[in-house]
Amino acid sequence: MEIIINLNTLVNASDIILKGMIVGVLTAICAAILGVPLVLKRYSMIGDGLSHMGFCATAIAAAVGVSNDKVMYVTMPFVVISAIVLLLLSESGKIKGDAAIAMLSTGAVASGYIIYSLASKGAGDVCSSLFGGSIYTLDSGDVTVSVLLACGVILVFVLLFSKIFAISFDTAFAKSAGTNVAFYNVLLAVLTAVTIVVGMKMIGSIMISALIVFPALTAMRICKQFKSVILVAGLISTVCFVLGLLFATVIEFNFGRVSTASIPIGPSVVAFNVIAFALTVGIKKLLQTVSKRNLGKKEGEQ
Repeated sequence: MEIIINLNTLVNASDIILKGMIVGVLTAICAAILGVPLVLKRYSMIGDGLSHMGFCATAIAAAVGVSNDKVMYVTMPFVVISAIVLLLLSESGKIKGDAAIAMLSTGAVASGYIIYSLASKGAGDVCSSLFGGSIYTLDSGDVTVSVLLACGVILVFVLLFSKIFAISFDTAFAKSAGTNVAFYNVLLAVLTAVTIVVGMKMIGSIMISALIVFPALTAMRICKQFKSVILVAGLISTVCFVLGLLFATVIEFNFGRVSTASIPIGPSVVAFNVIAFALTVGIKKLLQTVSKRNLGKKEGEQ
């Protein structure tokens, strides 16, 4: 196997890469900052369920012949409604949250694949929907809508930061203080749905849920305060996306065949998030081991 570094891509497609970088970074930030309260509230799997619904919605759009630049207008209401229904099912007590998400996830993926099959769409359509398409599929319309939606998510999160903080740590106290917890839970789910739809086209419906969980968990290993975790999670998510995008764009693998292969953007970005999490866990354990040894030496000297 030969690894080829193709730097010409950065020069020849600089405008396209810049568009992908802008959309991807904003999406990564949205996913990371929403991931922190979702993880704290044990709602992290909601991103996985909604991403699967996004795949099903994409399959429906492809089956009815919706053009590539208008797919988002089909998936957005579909995923947002799914987020609201999922929360209502969980809070009603009739179906537990994890069971509702499992039902939603498996049912959506199965339905999406059946729809793709009946619509005579190829395996490439399924793979690109699940694991992310090429950066070259982004057009100016996608970039404009994605930037506006992502900026809207960040703005709402900043404006309602205190309320989100309250419902993330102590729901009972938030209720006693007069906070409409149900409303903010739904709002959090809707913001997550919007973020998933924005990132699906480039990162993939399956991969986007990882951007919600990994940066938040990694940041929690480093920081203890809520605001610090939010900021560090956004930074980690941004760095991992940029590295993943550059790796997927520049690096090619030659297995001795005529053509070369490259890793899609989605899996590449997730791989760097996994590496960041693993490094954080490893470094923290190493520091704890060194600290225990130093403490043991001091006690022995005394």
